[in-house]
Amino acid sequence: MNGSFTRRAVLAAALAGAALLGLGQANAAEKPFIIVQSTTSTLNSGLYDYLLPIFEKEKGIEVRVVAVGTGQAIKNARNGDGDVLLVHAKSAEEKFVAEGFGVKRSDLMYNDFVIVGPASDPAAVAGMNDVKAALSKIASSAAAFASRGDDSGTHKKERSLWKSAGIDPSGAWYRETGSGMGATLNTGIGMGAYVMTDRATWIKFGNKGDYQIAVEGDAAMFNQYGIIAVNPEKHPHVKVKEGQAFIDWMLSPAGQKAIAEYKVDGKQLFFPNADKAGS
Repeated sequence: MNGSFTRRAVLAAALAGAALLGLGQANAAEKPFIIVQSTTSTLNSGLYDYLLPIFEKEKGIEVRVVAVGTGQAIKNARNGDGDVLLVHAKSAEEKFVAEGFGVKRSDLMYNDFVIVGPASDPAAVAGMNDVKAALSKIASSAAAFASRGDDSGTHKKERSLWKSAGIDPSGAWYRETGSGMGATLNTGIGMGAYVMTDRATWIKFGNKGDYQIAVEGDAAMFNQYGIIAVNPEKHPHVKVKEGQAFIDWMLSPAGQKAIAEYKVDGKQLFFPNADKAGS
């Protein structure tokens, strides 16, 4: 009798536990979330680690980030594999909207690009603020240059700068890694090559060795980030309400303040567009 009672009690407890577990899993599954297709620099810089907990606590919406090069992020969003697009290639973003894949593009934040190089500075470009002249010196000296080569926002900008300098980089000195920013920096540093990177990733990057910023300060190296809702008319499964809540918060005074307050080693990595209306 006692054994039978014990078995029944254990079974009842197990069933109750399973029911509670199932309820907990159901509640977890019901928590709203969105997918943000994003450039790698916003992830590598640590910005999302800082921003998203603030947003999620305030709005109760989880944000899942897919961090790839801008070109791939736009392709993913075109395919409907995301609710929001956050990248940094303005002309490509405008085309994305014009073709009906995005609802509206808004300037979100900005920083700039820099060219980093070894202390030995083989092309003698350290301290320059004319990027076209610096690229010309790198090319004419055939000093090693490591490019992402991945159709990212950084790669698009780099190629446009070479074009504006009247140079089509090629040859053994110009290496395309086909990788993200962190991996390209590691590869470039390993081969003693110059590398163009966004400033935020460089500040956060932990394997600098003897590398320093060599070229900076040219207005042509401005780096603008935009944010766009994926169009539900193209992809009906898009989470319009939750995605727009994220966009609205990022553009709000609270979101812009959070962007401005994110710093590494006392250095501000991104600047909100609220501080530079019309940029």
